[in-house]
Amino acid sequence: MDKIVIKDLEIYANHGVFASEKQNGQPFIITAELSVDLKEAGVTDDLEKTVNYADICADINVIMTEQNYDLIEAVAENISSTILLKYDKIKEIRIIISKPEAPIDMVFDTVYVDLTRKKHIAYLSIGSNLGDKEGYLDYAVDQLNKDEYIKVNKVSTYIVTKPYGDVEQDDFLNGCLEIETLYDPMDLLAVVNDIEQGAGRKRLIHWGPRTLDIDILLYDREIIMEEKLIIPHIEMAKRQFVLEPLNEIAPYAYHPGYNKTVMELFELLKENSME
Repeated sequence: MDKIVIKDLEIYANHGVFASEKQNGQPFIITAELSVDLKEAGVTDDLEKTVNYADICADINVIMTEQNYDLIEAVAENISSTILLKYDKIKEIRIIISKPEAPIDMVFDTVYVDLTRKKHIAYLSIGSNLGDKEGYLDYAVDQLNKDEYIKVNKVSTYIVTKPYGDVEQDDFLNGCLEIETLYDPMDLLAVVNDIEQGAGRKRLIHWGPRTLDIDILLYDREIIMEEKLIIPHIEMAKRQFVLEPLNEIAPYAYHPGYNKTVMELFELLKENSME
């Protein structure tokens, strides 16, 4: 992706573990690399189509000077999340913070941290077959949107589907969402689990009835195999109630395990069900 680079911005601030650093302060040198699609701005010569780097510098200055931190790691983390949340056009940010006057009793040039953070695209399935089913699905969407680290981009049509498994229970109402998030996969899992609990979800019977079920289907193009989290979702390619609404909002989303798009998986599932 195209980049806007702010190089060696010097700001005097009061960060450090030692009391003298917080009291006396010292210079910090900041470089920010902003990943932005610049083609439209280049073609139109329109400031509204890009990011105003003067505003970015002002934002960095506020973060650097309004609060004191022990670690420049924390400063860099705060800058990156603040910028990503504030500017929709910025999809990724690299922040380098140098501390040339760090309290090291040796000859050195500088000490710096260098981190990169980005917005991730994830797809979630939501389902309910107890109580106010539509209300529970709407609750999930609303709670996700209330989290400052999550933006719900798309919501599928809700569809009625038969329950999966051998447990006798009511039909489900299912849907899928596309979200943009700053959370890593495990943190996102914790968030959706909290939302489920907020809806009164109780995990009593495997594949049993539930007020609200939220599954992480895809996260960028990552493959994750952890005890508590498997991405892509291990059963998604077999489930019509997942692929149908997901195909509605993201037919070209890519399943890195099968090397197929959602549309291809959905068509294959329909073909197999007709045999």
